[in-house]
Amino acid sequence: MRPLKLSRAFTLLEPGPVVLVTTHDGDKNNVMTISWTSVLDFTPKFTITTGAWNHSFAALRKTKACVIAIPTIDMLDTVVGIGTCSGADTDKFARFKLTALPGKIVKAPLLGACLANMECKVIDFIDAHNIVVLEAVAAYIDPARKEKRMIHAVGDGTFVADGRRFDRRKMMQSKLPGGL
Repeated sequence: MRPLKLSRAFTLLEPGPVVLVTTHDGDKNNVMTISWTSVLDFTPKFTITTGAWNHSFAALRKTKACVIAIPTIDMLDTVVGIGTCSGADTDKFARFKLTALPGKIVKAPLLGACLANMECKVIDFIDAHNIVVLEAVAAYIDPARKEKRMIHAVGDGTFVADGRRFDRRKMMQSKLPGGL
């Protein structure tokens, strides 16, 4: 083993997948790229890390609702493009030709091009760490979508795509909640 700079340590744990988070501020839709996500437990509770530096954050605070959309590797350039411009001066839906689909519960749109979408309500803001705690209230997946590999950010401008899946469900059965 060789030493790694502590300033690069986060690249070892950078979570995934990279997601697109849509909001609706009452007038217009917006979308931001988020690579800092976490699953809290076996319930549909998640966290994202974001703050006032993201234009969508004001809508997230105001409406306490969003959609987490899960893009796949064929969308990488779109995902990076969305993350490198601001909704303050760019209509990202027009610029990136995104299809906004209506949700059933929240006003933020689902993204038609994505593998999956989750309508979420904000249940907590942890301001000291810019953490937004979300609870999914509806979830959708596109089983007909051919590309299913999700994108994972390394944190240094490079990305990794999901690969082969290894099934160990039988081995882990005693630790998994029912229905999985």
